[in-house]
Amino acid sequence: MNYHNSRFLLNKRPKGMPEDECWALDTETITDLNHNEILIQSEYLSIDPYMRGKMNDSLSYTPPLKIGEVMVGESVGRVIESKSKNYAVGDLVTVHQGWQTYIRTKDSDPSILKVPESKFNSSIFLGTLGMPGRTAYFGLNYVGKPQPGETLVVSAASGAVGGVVGQLGKQMGCKVIGIAGGPEKSKFVSEELKFDQCIDYKNENVVEKLSEFCPDGIDVYFENVGGEITKMISKFLNKGARVPICGFISKYNSTNIAGEETPFHVLSTLNPKPRHRFFVVTEWLNKFEETTYILHDHMNRGEIKTRESITQGFENAPQALRDVLSGRNFGKQLIKIK
Repeated sequence: MNYHNSRFLLNKRPKGMPEDECWALDTETITDLNHNEILIQSEYLSIDPYMRGKMNDSLSYTPPLKIGEVMVGESVGRVIESKSKNYAVGDLVTVHQGWQTYIRTKDSDPSILKVPESKFNSSIFLGTLGMPGRTAYFGLNYVGKPQPGETLVVSAASGAVGGVVGQLGKQMGCKVIGIAGGPEKSKFVSEELKFDQCIDYKNENVVEKLSEFCPDGIDVYFENVGGEITKMISKFLNKGARVPICGFISKYNSTNIAGEETPFHVLSTLNPKPRHRFFVVTEWLNKFEETTYILHDHMNRGEIKTRESITQGFENAPQALRDVLSGRNFGKQLIKIK
């Protein structure tokens, strides 16, 4: 049987916010599979901040996308054809093969992960039970290393990573303060996610609120945004503080990101200097499956709540990325494909 796969290819490198012409929407026909190949029909596509950096012609922690390559991203979908003994038709899997509606891949692809049977919608395996949730878990536990009674501050607290970080921190006995943009997001963080407090950086004085909410200083700061927020937070970091650096989205659209001030510049000038490092989720690749089950148990018990922004239609992926980069989305951003 023939399948018509729609895919977005990188067409040109963006300057600032990526416009539609940065991508070319391409169609290919998928015919017979080869030995040890599977065909996955995508149900949802994940849209994440890191994608912007992959569009630049500069080396970060992984090589940049080349012009003409499929735009980077992770999908969740069903196996609809299989010539593999490892995967059966009907298996629900996540796979990191970019912005595509059908994914033909070898069964040896290390990014394929079978996901557990669940009462939750499949989209959750791209968010709280996927890469963002695992990022939160690893960054907090293995880099932040919070202790009961410590104060944890989380930027981008209503986002797919930050929301999980704060909820895990509460379960570990921390006092958790979130920072989010706008009253709706701040209310969600404090009332739904049950952080102790949330600061609306768009409408409140962040330094004043930190003074009020963190009288004993900050022990762990989970960094997602960079920029002015990092500078404000830095004034309150205790001796021995830890700063897991997940990202700094406030600078991702810079036309000269190499020349931007990063969290490393800010934190390395402090005395005493907090323990800080950039981390990526793939450092703990061997723990992906185990961690997915741990987070799944938390969700089943109602200990982690989540919010999704679902955009209908594969063709709307570029706008969804712009929404993420400008903070217009709320929670985990996804594209519904089917």
